[in-house]
Amino acid sequence: MRVPRVHLATDRGVAPDPAAVARAALAHLPPRAVALHLREKDLSGRELLALARALRAICHDAAQLLLVNDRADVALAAGADGVHLPSAGLPPEAARALLGPGRLVGVSCHGEADVARARAGGADFATFGPVFDTPSKRAYGAPVGLAALRRAASAGLPLVALGGVDVASARQPVAAGAHGVAAIRAWLAAPDPGAAVRALLAAAGG
Repeated sequence: MRVPRVHLATDRGVAPDPAAVARAALAHLPPRAVALHLREKDLSGRELLALARALRAICHDAAQLLLVNDRADVALAAGADGVHLPSAGLPPEAARALLGPGRLVGVSCHGEADVARARAGGADFATFGPVFDTPSKRAYGAPVGLAALRRAASAGLPLVALGGVDVASARQPVAAGAHGVAAIRAWLAAPDPGAAVRALLAAAGG
């Protein structure tokens, strides 16, 4: 399955109704151009599954992909298109064994060694960052920067740049070798989520 150029993560702290925003954001896009990441760590398994099923229906109607973060079991039960794993989470080869060959498996990476492990484990892609400064990641240290992204991209695994990425900055990581970009606030907090996603897609070359 082709890895989309734009990855959109949910955050109910920014948009309390991610289904409503996703419905607006995913309309009128080329098929399979976007992967929506369900990332809600505070929800119970039952609540996460219910939201995953709602988002799966929205993504299916819009011909886009749904990935569930961390929970391969929920991804499988919801009929999602794949899973995105934290760096210290389930190994990608274990997720692949659960999900089978027809779904995407991504891994969060923060350095070249992480990317090498993800590639060796059979991941389809990795998110890489934070590339730029972003308030949500300041507690974890300084941004990795574009030079680190460029080095990590040489490993050959498609990388999706995240951390402070918006429409204005999205072209920079792609020029540095990223396959695509990921965003949270750039789409969830936008006055017109659909226009924001289309602009991100254009900037990422999708």
